Amino acid sequence: MKIILTHEVTGLGAAGDVVDVKDGYARNYLVPRGFAIRWTKGGEKDVAQIRRARKIHEIATIEQANEIKAKLEGVKVRLAVRSGDAGRLFGSVTPADIASAIKSAGGPDVDKRRVELGSPIKTLGGHQVSVRLHPEVAAKLGIEVVAA
Repeated sequence: MKIILTHEVTGLGAAGDVVDVKDGYARNYLVPRGFAIRWTKGGEKDVAQIRRARKIHEIATIEQANEIKAKLEGVKVRLAVRSGDAGRLFGSVTPADIASAIKSAGGPDVDKRRVELGSPIKTLGGHQVSVRLHPEVAAKLGIEVVAA
Protein backbone atom coordinates (compact mmCIF):
# COMPACT_ATOMS: atom_id res chain seq x y z
CA MET A 1 0.00 0.00 0.00
CA LYS A 2 1.28 3.45 -0.87
CA ILE A 3 1.14 5.98 1.98
CA ILE A 4 2.31 9.51 2.77
CA LEU A 5 4.13 9.86 6.09
CA THR A 6 2.94 12.75 8.26
CA HIS A 7 5.52 12.15 11.01
CA GLU A 8 9.03 10.76 11.02
CA VAL A 9 8.99 6.97 11.46
CA THR A 10 12.30 5.34 12.38
CA GLY A 11 13.46 2.92 9.72
CA LEU A 12 10.78 4.00 7.25
CA GLY A 13 11.18 7.69 6.37
CA ALA A 14 10.57 11.29 7.28
CA ALA A 15 7.46 13.42 7.12
CA GLY A 16 6.34 14.01 3.54
CA ASP A 17 7.89 10.84 2.11
CA VAL A 18 5.76 8.57 -0.06
CA VAL A 19 6.53 4.93 0.78
CA ASP A 20 5.20 1.46 0.04
CA VAL A 21 4.44 -0.70 3.08
CA LYS A 22 2.48 -3.86 3.76
CA ASP A 23 -1.29 -3.31 3.87
CA GLY A 24 -1.69 -4.48 7.48
CA TYR A 25 1.12 -2.26 8.77
CA ALA A 26 -0.49 0.78 7.18
CA ARG A 27 -4.08 -0.08 8.12
CA ASN A 28 -3.46 -1.28 11.68
CA TYR A 29 -0.55 0.86 12.86
CA LEU A 30 0.49 3.88 10.79
CA VAL A 31 -2.87 5.36 9.74
CA PRO A 32 -4.75 4.92 13.07
CA ARG A 33 -1.90 6.52 15.04
CA GLY A 34 -1.72 9.47 12.65
CA PHE A 35 1.80 8.69 11.40
CA ALA A 36 0.58 8.42 7.80
CA ILE A 37 -2.30 9.04 5.41
CA ARG A 38 -3.30 7.01 2.39
CA TRP A 39 -1.75 8.13 -0.87
CA THR A 40 -4.09 9.64 -3.45
CA LYS A 41 -3.54 11.79 -6.49
CA GLY A 42 -4.95 14.75 -4.57
CA GLY A 43 -2.57 13.96 -1.73
CA GLU A 44 0.38 15.25 -3.74
CA LYS A 45 -0.54 18.77 -2.58
CA ASP A 46 -0.26 17.54 1.00
CA VAL A 47 3.18 16.06 0.26
CA ALA A 48 4.49 19.40 -0.99
CA GLN A 49 3.11 21.21 2.05
CA ILE A 50 4.52 18.65 4.51
CA ARG A 51 7.95 18.78 2.84
CA ARG A 52 7.99 22.59 2.95
CA ALA A 53 7.13 22.60 6.65
CA ARG A 54 9.77 19.92 7.31
CA LYS A 55 12.42 21.89 5.41
CA ILE A 56 11.73 25.05 7.39
CA HIS A 57 11.69 23.09 10.65
CA GLU A 58 14.98 21.27 9.95
CA ILE A 59 16.91 24.43 9.12
CA ALA A 60 15.70 26.12 12.27
CA THR A 61 16.33 23.20 14.63
CA ILE A 62 19.76 21.79 13.78
CA GLU A 63 21.47 24.31 16.08
CA GLN A 64 18.70 24.01 18.63
CA ALA A 65 19.01 20.22 18.56
CA ASN A 66 22.65 20.44 19.59
CA GLU A 67 21.74 22.84 22.42
CA ILE A 68 18.96 20.54 23.64
CA LYS A 69 21.32 17.56 23.38
CA ALA A 70 23.79 19.29 25.68
CA LYS A 71 21.00 20.06 28.18
CA LEU A 72 19.64 16.49 28.05
CA GLU A 73 22.99 14.83 28.60
CA GLY A 74 23.53 16.96 31.71
CA VAL A 75 20.26 15.95 33.38
CA LYS A 76 20.10 13.14 35.97
CA VAL A 77 16.81 11.32 35.45
CA ARG A 78 15.33 9.11 38.16
CA LEU A 79 12.10 7.30 37.52
CA ALA A 80 10.17 5.79 40.46
CA VAL A 81 7.97 2.83 39.46
CA ARG A 82 6.20 -0.03 41.20
CA SER A 83 8.16 -3.25 41.26
CA GLY A 84 8.12 -6.73 42.74
CA ASP A 85 10.53 -8.28 45.21
CA ALA A 86 12.95 -9.55 42.56
CA GLY A 87 13.37 -6.11 40.97
CA ARG A 88 11.00 -6.78 38.08
CA LEU A 89 8.53 -4.05 37.22
CA PHE A 90 4.76 -4.37 37.07
CA GLY A 91 4.57 -3.59 33.35
CA SER A 92 7.33 -1.60 31.70
CA VAL A 93 8.65 1.94 31.41
CA THR A 94 7.15 3.73 28.39
CA PRO A 95 8.57 6.57 26.32
CA ALA A 96 5.83 8.83 27.77
CA ASP A 97 7.07 8.01 31.30
CA ILE A 98 10.61 8.91 30.30
CA ALA A 99 9.53 12.18 28.64
CA SER A 100 7.64 13.28 31.77
CA ALA A 101 10.56 12.24 34.02
CA ILE A 102 12.94 14.37 31.94
CA LYS A 103 10.66 17.38 32.31
CA SER A 104 10.22 16.86 36.07
CA ALA A 105 14.01 16.53 36.49
CA GLY A 106 14.41 20.03 35.10
CA GLY A 107 15.29 19.04 31.54
CA PRO A 108 13.81 20.39 28.32
CA ASP A 109 10.37 19.37 27.09
CA VAL A 110 10.78 16.26 24.90
CA ASP A 111 8.13 14.68 22.70
CA LYS A 112 7.49 11.04 23.67
CA ARG A 113 7.74 9.99 20.00
CA ARG A 114 11.38 11.09 19.97
CA VAL A 115 12.35 8.74 22.82
CA GLU A 116 13.76 5.46 21.47
CA LEU A 117 14.11 2.40 23.65
CA GLY A 118 16.48 -0.33 22.49
CA SER A 119 14.47 -2.93 24.38
CA PRO A 120 11.59 -2.65 26.86
CA ILE A 121 12.67 -1.52 30.32
CA LYS A 122 11.26 -4.07 32.77
CA THR A 123 13.85 -4.10 35.58
CA LEU A 124 15.19 -1.71 38.20
CA GLY A 125 18.60 -0.11 37.72
CA GLY A 126 20.38 2.06 35.18
CA HIS A 127 19.36 2.05 31.52
CA GLN A 128 20.49 3.90 28.38
CA VAL A 129 17.88 5.67 26.25
CA SER A 130 18.30 7.52 22.97
CA VAL A 131 16.38 10.73 22.25
CA ARG A 132 16.26 11.51 18.52
CA LEU A 133 16.14 15.29 18.33
CA HIS A 134 16.92 15.63 14.62
CA PRO A 135 17.74 13.10 11.87
CA GLU A 136 21.42 13.93 12.42
CA VAL A 137 21.38 14.57 16.19
CA ALA A 138 20.56 12.03 18.90
CA ALA A 139 21.21 12.38 22.62
CA LYS A 140 22.18 9.42 24.80
CA LEU A 141 20.49 9.68 28.15
CA GLY A 142 21.06 7.57 31.25
CA ILE A 143 18.01 6.96 33.41
CA GLU A 144 17.84 5.23 36.75
CA VAL A 145 14.73 3.21 37.46
CA VAL A 146 14.09 2.94 41.21
CA ALA A 147 11.36 1.30 43.29
CA ALA A 148 8.51 3.55 44.38
